[in-house]
Amino acid sequence: MTRSLLLVLLFIHATLAASAAPSGDAPPPGDAGAANGSSVWQTLHGEQPKVVAHGGFSGLYPQSTPTANAIAALYPKLILLCNLQITMDKVGICVANLDLSEGTSIAVEYPNKTKTYKVNGKDVTGYFSVDYTMNQLNNVIATQSVLSRPDAFDIDPIPTFDDFRASIAAPRWIHVEYPQFYDEHKLSYEDYFDKNSLRGINYLSTPELTFLKAISAMKPPTMKLYFAFKGREELEPTTNQTYGELLLNKLKPMITGIVVPREYIWPVEKSNYLAPEPNPLVADAHELGLEVYVYGFANDNVLSYNYSYDPTEEYLQFTSKGFSVDGFITDFPPTAMNAVECFAKYNNSESRREGQPLVITNGGASGIYAGSTDLAYQKAVDDEADIIDCSVQMSKDGVAFCMATADLSVDTTAATIFPDRATTIPEIQKDDGIFSFDLEWSDIQSLQPQLSSPFEKTSDLKRNPAVKNEGKFMTLDQFLQFAKAKSVPGILINIDNAAYLASKEGHDVVTTVSTALHKASFDKQTTQQVLIQSDDTSVLAKFSNLGYKRVLAVKEEVSDVPKATVDEIKKYADAVTLTRFSIIPTSHGFTRKETNSVLALQAANLSVFVTTLNNEYLSLAFDYNSDAMFEIATYTQMVQVNGTITEYPGTANKYLKNPCSNLNDPDLMYAILPITPGQMLNLTKYSENLSPPKPALAVKDIADPPLPPAIKVQEDGAPPPGSSACAHSGLSIAAMALLSLLNGLFRI
Repeated sequence: MTRSLLLVLLFIHATLAASAAPSGDAPPPGDAGAANGSSVWQTLHGEQPKVVAHGGFSGLYPQSTPTANAIAALYPKLILLCNLQITMDKVGICVANLDLSEGTSIAVEYPNKTKTYKVNGKDVTGYFSVDYTMNQLNNVIATQSVLSRPDAFDIDPIPTFDDFRASIAAPRWIHVEYPQFYDEHKLSYEDYFDKNSLRGINYLSTPELTFLKAISAMKPPTMKLYFAFKGREELEPTTNQTYGELLLNKLKPMITGIVVPREYIWPVEKSNYLAPEPNPLVADAHELGLEVYVYGFANDNVLSYNYSYDPTEEYLQFTSKGFSVDGFITDFPPTAMNAVECFAKYNNSESRREGQPLVITNGGASGIYAGSTDLAYQKAVDDEADIIDCSVQMSKDGVAFCMATADLSVDTTAATIFPDRATTIPEIQKDDGIFSFDLEWSDIQSLQPQLSSPFEKTSDLKRNPAVKNEGKFMTLDQFLQFAKAKSVPGILINIDNAAYLASKEGHDVVTTVSTALHKASFDKQTTQQVLIQSDDTSVLAKFSNLGYKRVLAVKEEVSDVPKATVDEIKKYADAVTLTRFSIIPTSHGFTRKETNSVLALQAANLSVFVTTLNNEYLSLAFDYNSDAMFEIATYTQMVQVNGTITEYPGTANKYLKNPCSNLNDPDLMYAILPITPGQMLNLTKYSENLSPPKPALAVKDIADPPLPPAIKVQEDGAPPPGSSACAHSGLSIAAMALLSLLNGLFRI
């Protein structure tokens, strides 16, 4: 079973790596990784930084298992790393943590068998390899040691060092973390290597100086030796000096280079932002002729806010800021390879290609600044979004403004300022809210924006808290003027709750939007696209024959769009927005096979937009490697949607502008390829217990009654005296404009 699973997984990942043939050590153009536009990388030897797979592809598969190593090795020039430990009977195993319960099933096999030992002067309780023979570990399997990663591939036995050395045709690196501890238990690494030799090992690292000296005397001439630094305040066990006190020039005679945590080069402050400047460690090491490798990279880390949850940005921080490290040690080698082969080389300097999907914002760059504020929109413009959006809300006194929802408690400080205004309106949402139409515009202006994250209630993934309350709200008129002044290619106006606003609050949001577009001359120009989006077909009907592109928003998750429904949609819309899961559903954290929805709609000449894409790894199926680039690649290259709606337009554009996204280029040396939805899920135990698909989108789901007239309701809930129940209720905007013109003519 394990072998057949490995073969299939290799096939799946081989499709991702098929075009991943690195172009050697070719230097990047411009200054991406090179000094002042020079023609070489700023690594010690001017070569491209290397990628070291920590335990193979351990971000997805258990560390150092045949599957993890074989899949990582699909990427040429990648180095495989084994964290080497020794069993009681002197068998080498590849397990990262000294406590075997973190990364194996030993606690299940031997419950309540923990021991406590002194390790570098500290008491450590757990399961230790020194207490077990390899025969006793035969039934113990390797498992994921990070709870947020899938357990679906926890099926392989603990990998041995001999397996690691013999089975994979790739450069090999071994890391020896606790030599002194093993010496104390009569299990010397020197003796182990003397008997087993270091044949086939290209790199070795350790954080202990005594072992470093011993191994430097017995290593093969071709093997590179590295000293691995731990935290600056931790004690090196054989000298009782802190790692921060050790001097590089004292280490140089024994080593090729050093291995350091990321924070040694780019410190992260308590605020989780990067320090203003890097430490000069790389330059100091290079001056002494020492290479610098950095460890601790993982896409599912809580990254510094500077990176906006785009893991490729973290790698670029170590290659394009006036210096470059010599290599990365990572749990997610595909992302590191993409960063080096694509984003460091081309530095986001290319132009978008004709015919690529639109990049459409959701509240501007709302992953970085509070949504629908001037700062979010400006960031979206800077990130070269194709379409910026405004979801129109109404204040009590009839001011139209941009905000993601009518509930102000989400994206403003309303919950703090007006807690007594909270009400429940089932027609809008099931939860209590503080709604815009219950507050005067002056009240709303007294609030502050609030940068929120859909993940912060269940995780540490906050968004850019330093600017949480910065920015200014924009009225619809201000948004339109901003779009004109910035010459954005297009705008999207989203209209929700039109029927409720008309019948219960007396606001004709459709006419308000139409009037604002006319006032800003968007109905008299063709240089900027205008998209009108709503989940209400009666709203879209009001905008027929006005030259705007109408977009039906399907907010429910659906599994298909039958022809009868497609035909009905075409009466009202030119495009359809679908949720991600209506296009590629998920189950147990993995993608399922894509639905037929996009093909059905595009076959009828309807454009399809997907919503909403985010960078945070918690929003991504496991298949995407905790990297938004793979999700963007999948929707744009495999599904071929016409547009992506995103809270991080810079990330979408970063992928689409990069030459590695141009799969039609015959000279392309490396590509970031889409996944094949459903393939990985089919190899897991979960494939036998899938929930039924969501219902198809039916005609009745999109058929909406005509909009009611906008009748201003008095405080007691009664309509005002003399109000007409039919005031223009059946007229389209075009008809209303014609009637107004005729009235003007008769007055003349």
